Amino acid sequence: DLSYCQYFSEAKEAKEQDDLKPVPGYPEREQWTRQMDFIMSCVGFAVGLGNVWRFPYLCYKNGGGVFLIPYLIIGVVGGIPIFFLEIALGQFMKAGSINVWNIAPLFKGLGYASMVIVFFCNTYYIMVLAWAFYYFIKSFNATLPWSTCDNPWNTPSCIEIFHHEDCLNGTIGNTTYGNMTCEELADGRSPIIEFWENKVLNISQGLDYPGSINWELLLCLAAVWVMVYFCVWKGVKSTGKIVYFTATFPYVVLIILLVRGVTLPGAYDGIMYYIKPDWSKLGEAQVWIDAGTQIFFSYAIGLGALTALGSYNRFNNDCYKDAFMLALINSGTSFFAGFVVFAILGFMANEQGVDISQVAETGPGLAFIAYPKAVTLMPMPPVWAALFFFMLLVLGLDSQFVGVEGFVTGILDLFPGKYYMRYKREISVAICCLMCFIIDLSMVTQGGMYVFQLFDYYSASGMTLLWQAFWECIVVSWVYGADRFMDDIARMIGYRPFPWMKWCWSFITPCVCMGIFLFHLFNYKPLTYNNTYVYPWWGEVIGWCMALMSMLCIPVSVLYKLCRATGTFKERWEKLTKPQWGPHHLEYMAPDTDIKSLASLSASTEDNKVIIFESGM
Repeated sequence: DLSYCQYFSEAKEAKEQDDLKPVPGYPEREQWTRQMDFIMSCVGFAVGLGNVWRFPYLCYKNGGGVFLIPYLIIGVVGGIPIFFLEIALGQFMKAGSINVWNIAPLFKGLGYASMVIVFFCNTYYIMVLAWAFYYFIKSFNATLPWSTCDNPWNTPSCIEIFHHEDCLNGTIGNTTYGNMTCEELADGRSPIIEFWENKVLNISQGLDYPGSINWELLLCLAAVWVMVYFCVWKGVKSTGKIVYFTATFPYVVLIILLVRGVTLPGAYDGIMYYIKPDWSKLGEAQVWIDAGTQIFFSYAIGLGALTALGSYNRFNNDCYKDAFMLALINSGTSFFAGFVVFAILGFMANEQGVDISQVAETGPGLAFIAYPKAVTLMPMPPVWAALFFFMLLVLGLDSQFVGVEGFVTGILDLFPGKYYMRYKREISVAICCLMCFIIDLSMVTQGGMYVFQLFDYYSASGMTLLWQAFWECIVVSWVYGADRFMDDIARMIGYRPFPWMKWCWSFITPCVCMGIFLFHLFNYKPLTYNNTYVYPWWGEVIGWCMALMSMLCIPVSVLYKLCRATGTFKERWEKLTKPQWGPHHLEYMAPDTDIKSLASLSASTEDNKVIIFESGM
């Protein structure tokens, strides 16, 4: 400690005499040009497709307006505390998803786990953007290709207008309608479904029949990856500008669609289906589980990208207020999008003469089946189709490129400044995009949808995110110390957050995460496609391997480090859980911090001398 004090004072004196010059090779970490860049990037990343196509359906399915009660409760006790923790941790450690865990080096496996999850997520999520881009291009036709049955990909079972209500009312009985009887009408297929399955996916019999590549879809995929690359290649300086458009434009489109939607017949019934409360649902465990899973999905927790975005903040940025504002924007967007979606679905149900439960969809079914059907029933269908799919593309694009940014940031943080190389970022981003693109080739084949579902169900599922969030809380609150981290936050923002955060990190949030995790585990069901195709056993093995690749990073890395260390277990634990501070901690913390808390920054090596002298500057 005395040597450290002497060393720091010498550096300070040298600085005052202007004897020290910055040492080349250790470039300062980038920062957002404006704080609004950070806000927009977080909005763009966290507000994504799940807010538009998953939350409204869950709200309708789980009791309408009643679903907001468990959703808000779990948001307060689970979502917001971890959302704040990840941003604050990145801002305090000035590092990406791996090096941020230098706060407790024994648990650096958390960083590797988040990198695995976000890599898988970047790999398969972009397929949704490729599909949206494909539909967007196909929208520029006088007649939408999914609105008719006279295309090469249509089958004899294709029916444009079903007239199920006439069959049910006995109007046409068993007589024919066109060339088909009521029995044949019951087995008919919509042109929208045939366009999706026969043209876009050209889907095969199963996972073990990959088939040929869809070259049109491959070109769309390549085009989207090129967009992502040029959004990320220059770092936060370019990303921070692009998100001003990608984060705000979807709101403009949602407002336009809402205004149009509420003027359509049947819109009121659709909205009432969405918000009508069913109080009996509150007693069902599944409702609370759905609320918790949606919170973790929509808040983008456990992926490491929020940590990377926070690391580019100023050290004294008030991330506490930012976290609450971003959580409010995220949840508010989900609720607002529900009115847009169900106004359209209400109109669709009214036009077809069926109950809204028959048209309510979630996930790709809403985006690529239900909504394309709805626009065919509107005046000027190509205009509304192009607007909707462009919104989907933009909505997912910022989530995608911020996810890539988080992954690249974590990789680059593994190489200190002395390994500086010109165009290092550009090359790293290119390699990342190329690797993901090569894996994506398996998803543009005829069996691609089965591969996509495998990634979606296992690699970045609710279970992996909940496992990650549980250990984040445990490490920060019980290994590093919740009170200690609250002091660090106070040093950054100038005041201590409400103690509720500390209680959540220490007790409530880990219990919520582990409870939902165990529920998912005990209620596990094998993966199916369209509730008909059951995946083969080896497909499930591949899926579980993807899930375990991230989940096992934490215990395996802990055991490996403990085994490699020397001394008694207590000595190993103390050594491996001692924080490794960075240069900026000397600059911001040394004047008013207990020296013992900085003991790990010894002045024993030449590299450390360089770092300390630079921080003296």
